[in-house]
Amino acid sequence: SYSDILIEREVLMQKYIHLVQIVETEKIAANQLRHQLEDQDTEIERLKSEIIALNKTKERMRPYQGNQEDEDPDIKKIKKVQSFMRGWLCRRKWKTIVQDYICSPHAESMRKRNQIVFNMVEAESEYVHQLYVLVNCFLRPLRMAASSKKPPISHDDVSSIFLNSETIMFLHEIFHQGLKARIANWPTLILADLFDILLPMLNIYQEFVRNHQYSLQVLANCKQNRDFDKLLKQYEANPACEGRMLETFLTYPMFQIPRYIITLHELLAHTPHEHVERKSLEFAKSKLEDLSRVMHDEVSDTENIRKNLAIERTIVEGCDILLDTSQTFIRQGSLIQVPSVERGKLSKVRLGSLSLKKEGERQCFLFTKHFLICTRSSGGKLHLLKTGGVLSLIECTLIEETDAS
Repeated sequence: SYSDILIEREVLMQKYIHLVQIVETEKIAANQLRHQLEDQDTEIERLKSEIIALNKTKERMRPYQGNQEDEDPDIKKIKKVQSFMRGWLCRRKWKTIVQDYICSPHAESMRKRNQIVFNMVEAESEYVHQLYVLVNCFLRPLRMAASSKKPPISHDDVSSIFLNSETIMFLHEIFHQGLKARIANWPTLILADLFDILLPMLNIYQEFVRNHQYSLQVLANCKQNRDFDKLLKQYEANPACEGRMLETFLTYPMFQIPRYIITLHELLAHTPHEHVERKSLEFAKSKLEDLSRVMHDEVSDTENIRKNLAIERTIVEGCDILLDTSQTFIRQGSLIQVPSVERGKLSKVRLGSLSLKKEGERQCFLFTKHFLICTRSSGGKLHLLKTGGVLSLIECTLIEETDAS
């Protein structure tokens, strides 16, 4: 829609403004560094000439070195003071250079980049801890309970609820150890190769995300069992859970891929274009965005199929057209079917056998290809109209009456 496009345009404009600011900052930093290099080249030339002059002076004074032991004590004191002064001048000069760099935009950008990396390590540590609680406080105890004499839950239900969460925990433990090893080598920091290792294994998230809604449904069904519900509350009372429910821990992996994308976007915003890792980080971000897009589409398709099947089960006669995977649910609600009046006479009503003398409420479901019209019985069950209950939208014509009466 136009509003969505307008919102996307605003978002892209903000990104463009942000990138323009970064480019301007980098240009200013490059000019400052270029001036510093020119000043340093001049200083190097000056120091070279001083060294040549000093070497010549040393050569002239070499015959007199044998008499240094007999040198006047006052001369020694003067030389010592001169040595202290030269050291102090050198330190002051380097202190000025360091202070100028610390206050430069490039240094500020590097500080922000480092802070992003530190926050990423802390977030990864917290995420590994959450997965550890999920596996050790819920998954493994429930596996043992499923093997007991009177199991409150079956092994199939445990697999349906947790799926490959244990594999995800092992994967992120390896990634977290790699991050800590990189931080230990500070200030040398290389992250791109870690993402190169992580990316091929992130496909396991697709299966977890695809199964997430179903796992919550299975968990809700299992909670109907009092023994299981009582056991689960005991697990949730563990201090390590910090009062959080199992559903909360099952939801954490759903947000990890978007979190990586946001982190990489912020990291790239403060990474110079000539940085050795920039291309690798951009590649990792593009791969994660593609994976996130695929997972979003798969979740949408899975949710649509489950919604269609749920509606199909509520209709007593069933409805074969809802078994079409390309049939997308749009909305549902109640509509009033009224007798059609034409020139004072009641015209034939095509939709069902409704009496022409009164109105009737119909429960309607709108899909991308069909429109379902149902009646609700006194028991609350839905029945398709025998005539016109399933309308193919491709064969329908929408006529809008302009007469206000």
